[in-house]
Amino acid sequence: MSADQTILLVEDNPKDVFLVQRAFRKAEITVSIQVVNDGDSAVMYLSGHAPYTDRSLHPFPALILLDLKLPRRSGAEVLMWLRQQPTIKRIPVVILTSSREFTDVNHVYDLGANAYMVKPPTFDDLVTMLKTLDLHWLKYNEKPQLGTN
Repeated sequence: MSADQTILLVEDNPKDVFLVQRAFRKAEITVSIQVVNDGDSAVMYLSGHAPYTDRSLHPFPALILLDLKLPRRSGAEVLMWLRQQPTIKRIPVVILTSSREFTDVNHVYDLGANAYMVKPPTFDDLVTMLKTLDLHWLKYNEKPQLGTN
């Protein structure tokens, strides 16, 4: 994967942000990771509102890693909002959360999630998971065209 691709990590737990960033480095995945820590910030980032207006600093992501339990606006609410935006609704969203509740799984798939992954128990498992994400979503997956219906 080339470094020109961006992942938007929407995660409110600083420890999880640190672990994900560290796991990407350990997996030797060269990607730009943009981090926001609540649902409202995710919406502001994706819609290009301040402080995310400069797309050279805050590019559209090739993939969104979205936690469910977020302050201000839940991951499900962010996903619902995203899927209603004609120009960016096709951005792939992988739910990365600690919940194994079937109601959560079913609900976000109904809202248009592309995948649902439970945060693994060990760092090495996280590295393996991110390698798989990289291969599937960033290397082999054909990216949707944004901005058209």
